[in-house]
Amino acid sequence: MVRTAVLLTALFLALFIIFGLTGVVSGVLKTVLFLVFLVGTLVGCGVSAWMILMYRAFSYHGKRQMSRRIIEGIAQHVTLPNGGRGLDVGCGSGALAIACAKRNPQASFVGIDRWGKEYASFNQPLCEHNAKAEKVRTVTFRRGDATALDFPDECFDAVVSNYVYHNIPTSDRQALLLETLRVLKKGGVFALHDIFSKSRYGDMRSFVKKLKDMGYEKVELIDTTDGMFMTKKEAAWMALSGSALLIGRK
Repeated sequence: MVRTAVLLTALFLALFIIFGLTGVVSGVLKTVLFLVFLVGTLVGCGVSAWMILMYRAFSYHGKRQMSRRIIEGIAQHVTLPNGGRGLDVGCGSGALAIACAKRNPQASFVGIDRWGKEYASFNQPLCEHNAKAEKVRTVTFRRGDATALDFPDECFDAVVSNYVYHNIPTSDRQALLLETLRVLKKGGVFALHDIFSKSRYGDMRSFVKKLKDMGYEKVELIDTTDGMFMTKKEAAWMALSGSALLIGRK
């Protein structure tokens, strides 16, 4: 995504120079192209700069290492019994499933993802490579659909997810959460991290109450932008305001 943004910006800059600053075209057409490619270049520069800053903040090789902090922070809430099974919905590169498996060597984890073209760098072979690199043998990966999990009710001892559901086009993301919780066993734990803003999810406080009314032993919605995973300022410029961790026990 960073490379694409930078390349597109370079293309707009080249077109701006060719058609806006030289004599290749003239008159009204030159003015129009000058403005179009200038705006494209400026927007591209802004988007590219934002993506580069995001990459540096989340990269495991950078100083901030926000991804590591989030992944390990979620995994801390996951404890499985001997022989237990956990599910990571929208596993991406496999980082969260691997982190949870490392903390629970007596159990196993399954990571599922659709690995769509918009995240082409994430795929099943990458997940398997990462698990091998971390010397984790108790995690497997497969294709799956978060909107309709291919698992029976109450078959996992833990379910986790990180920044997945807000990417799914739907008018009812609370239903996606319920679909994930459907496969959780009675007594199982869940740790779901996402942008739980009202515009995306509606009233999450009411959802927490709903789960409690359904008989869940424990349900908490923890703001992760108040220093837990990031600061309010970071969440604002990263467009992650509303990020929170939904944890509990069924």
